[in-house]
Amino acid sequence: MKRFGWQWLAVSSLLLTASLAGAATRPLYGGTAHVAIREAPGSLDPADTAQADSFARRNVMALIFETLVTLDDGGRTRPALAISWQAAPGNQRWQFRLRPGIRFHDGSALTAEIAAASLRASNPSWNVLADGDSVVIERDAPDGDVPAELGLWRNAIVKRNAGKLSGTGPFHIEDWQTGKKLTLRAEENYWRGRAFVDAVEIEMGKNFHDQLIALELGKADLVEVASEQAHRVAMEGRDVESSQPVELVALTFMREAQSPEEKLLREALALGVERASIRSVLLQGAGQPTAGILPNWMSGYAFVFPAEADLPRARHQRELAKIVPNWTIGYDSNDSIEGLLAERIALNAKDAGLNLLPTKSAAAVLQMVRIPLASTDPWIALGGVAAVAGVAMPKINGTSVEDLYHAEQTILASRRMIPLFHLPASYAVSPAVKDWAPGADASWHLADAWLGTEKP
Repeated sequence: MKRFGWQWLAVSSLLLTASLAGAATRPLYGGTAHVAIREAPGSLDPADTAQADSFARRNVMALIFETLVTLDDGGRTRPALAISWQAAPGNQRWQFRLRPGIRFHDGSALTAEIAAASLRASNPSWNVLADGDSVVIERDAPDGDVPAELGLWRNAIVKRNAGKLSGTGPFHIEDWQTGKKLTLRAEENYWRGRAFVDAVEIEMGKNFHDQLIALELGKADLVEVASEQAHRVAMEGRDVESSQPVELVALTFMREAQSPEEKLLREALALGVERASIRSVLLQGAGQPTAGILPNWMSGYAFVFPAEADLPRARHQRELAKIVPNWTIGYDSNDSIEGLLAERIALNAKDAGLNLLPTKSAAAVLQMVRIPLASTDPWIALGGVAAVAGVAMPKINGTSVEDLYHAEQTILASRRMIPLFHLPASYAVSPAVKDWAPGADASWHLADAWLGTEKP
């Protein structure tokens, strides 16, 4: 009997310990998540085209507003504010049925009229109508990408009333100091369930260095990390999380090639760039060298575009041209890495017999650009890059991988763009942040995270 009693006591102790451990890891409600970003947006309106697209801006929008559909990491459309959709034969007329019972942060109900007005504001060329509990979109030509386009954050549903914005997302705006600080409060009756944290405070206009200091001092819970610094920051003991490679670093020519010889010179430059060594030294191993537009995780065929330098072939292409002009390559002086990349590429160009001069001027012949891929849908992502490069998206009647490859190949054949790298978005988080990781598309998903008690 005595022996049995001790055994029972030991088992009880183990169960109690396991119970306490489980309680320690159970999500907790409460607290304020402090976030720092480099962006300093002048507006929170998703339809404001004067605001540059960025991962930070998209993530801020996602805390306040929602779209009719969302896209998962595989680029598939999922229901959000719309529970179903269908296209009439020909894919010119689309109908999206709204989810019932959704309310804006001001307490008013989501209606088809408000949703249609919001979509007209972000797409002036679209014919958008309200039909009962549905939104109808009529296009001038067949468009099978309408659902995926509605997943873009510029198409978030916003109620605009006398300059005030109201959304349906997990947080509502409590205080907005334009371009400086945004305070959001959890929406108690959010249709997906209340967020774990009570509030999110976002400090804006903070450079990478200042963000890391804020994290170290316990003044920030989530900060951005430059891709080329992610490895070092992780080695210093900080928790660094990264998305899939979702940003394209590329060179774009400001105009079309004026002759076959100029196209040869542009090809020579593309062949002469030593992407692998640049990635190893300047990017500290971050990202992936690329000669294609879409990353392999999205298209599945990026490897068919060889990214290795071929200096003999580059020199051969250069020798075929009678005149070799002096090109300038512009870069953003506020970017921590663009200037170094421009200098290194200029050296590669010299080895190939080309003349390339780095400059901070926006009027340079070539510009170094960093393009956040617009969507996990490869067609939408490709179209967004084509627009930045000034190339019309090829009209291809098909949706297969082969069709996608042909479209990408056509854009590259224009020689308006030289892809260089695909980079991930990286973040550092404090020990207090639990159950958090960025999505493949660099999304924050802060409504699902919670704060523990291990704040520094």
